[in-house]
Amino acid sequence: MLNIQTDSRKIKAGDTFVAVKCEVNDGHKYIKNAIEAGAKKIVVEVLDQTYDGVEVQVVPDTRKYITTYLQEHYHSYLEEMTLIGITGTNGKTTSAYLTYDALNRLGIKCGYIGTIGFYLDQKVCSLPNTSVDICDTYDLIMKAYDAGYRTLIMEVSSHALMNDRLQGLTFNYAVFTNLTEDHLDFHKTMENYALAKQRLFRSLRPGGKALVNIDDAYKDYFYLKENTNISYGFSKSDYQIVKYQMDNTKTLFTYRHLEQEYSVCMHMLGKYNIYNVLITISLLHDMGISFEKINSVLASLHCPPGRMDTVIYKDNSIIIDYAHTPDAIEKIIEAVKPLTKGKLYTIFGCTGDREREKRPLMSKIATTLSDYVIMTSDDPHNEDMDQIIHDMTNGLTNDNYEVLTDRGEAIKKGISFLDHHDTLLILGKGHEEVIIIGNRRIPFNDKEFVLSCIRK
Repeated sequence: MLNIQTDSRKIKAGDTFVAVKCEVNDGHKYIKNAIEAGAKKIVVEVLDQTYDGVEVQVVPDTRKYITTYLQEHYHSYLEEMTLIGITGTNGKTTSAYLTYDALNRLGIKCGYIGTIGFYLDQKVCSLPNTSVDICDTYDLIMKAYDAGYRTLIMEVSSHALMNDRLQGLTFNYAVFTNLTEDHLDFHKTMENYALAKQRLFRSLRPGGKALVNIDDAYKDYFYLKENTNISYGFSKSDYQIVKYQMDNTKTLFTYRHLEQEYSVCMHMLGKYNIYNVLITISLLHDMGISFEKINSVLASLHCPPGRMDTVIYKDNSIIIDYAHTPDAIEKIIEAVKPLTKGKLYTIFGCTGDREREKRPLMSKIATTLSDYVIMTSDDPHNEDMDQIIHDMTNGLTNDNYEVLTDRGEAIKKGISFLDHHDTLLILGKGHEEVIIIGNRRIPFNDKEFVLSCIRK
């Protein structure tokens, strides 16, 4: 366990507390809390009072201090670890989880850090963010190392890169999935968003490699001349998708590598999941695993919790998915629509205190591609629900929707619509266990709620 922390709530007797300023908070406000918890040393940028019985060190930049300290004291853990970082707007969780699962099935002990939690051979714990604080990251790496793991795959968010939560870490592989509109309330422009994610591709170790989606419009931000690049996609690339077909339960696709073609069967639907699986194939093959061994586990892989998570109800399908951007919503609806013999219903909401501009885009896509839509709450945070709904419906010309702000009631009504061979999509929260309203975290999981409705 680390003996240095940037979170006062994690301080143990004898620890050092480093007061770091970040995007939403300032660690200097929690110095007294850290001392009360047992901190014997504090590292600060500004000292506005004295603290008896505690060693105090003033430095120009506390974040640089913690990065340097961790590198100097815990570098030995990192030297033996193969670190894989995956970034992009959509697909991070699925591609990371599939790679983690495949490596473990092939006997290579791999850990996972990301949106759905911290996994070793199974889920160890949930995490507060896609990419956690630098101290937490080191702590998780050490836990994986001590448990015998020498490979770790991590989802890497743009917020984490911009706020130096991974500063000092270097990667054997950096993977780019795609870039679509998201987090522009923070980054302001798509170029800033791309440049934030580009930081991962400037953090490769000597001999490290970059895996880039050659089909994406923003690929040039990640296909850097100074890196050893591996390309994948439908366009001409190192791992090129040649053809594919789907039915209600599986996808068959063929890809080409070095003029040889290989066929794959996966129990996942959607063109976007072909990209996710191809990331796993490309990574594993470059790590020295034969296509034959890779192919032996692909049919056993499934999407992670909250991604295309399907519940069969009579002869209908209820699909729970994390899709929460215009692009993700469009892709999942387009994936299931051709496979739906009856009607397609969609339930979704928009997060509060986030980009208002994408709300009407999501509504237009959902109402255009679905037979009927129920708009509901997601995580309102501190924003008024009426304002969120106003933004979602502003300028909307389609009228095949209704509003039910209670998410549970919306799901109940969506299930009541199902007749024969219909599909109900419940989008936005996926695996999440709570709805956040103000400072309240209300327990709620879409899949568990669906199962409880069906049982009743």
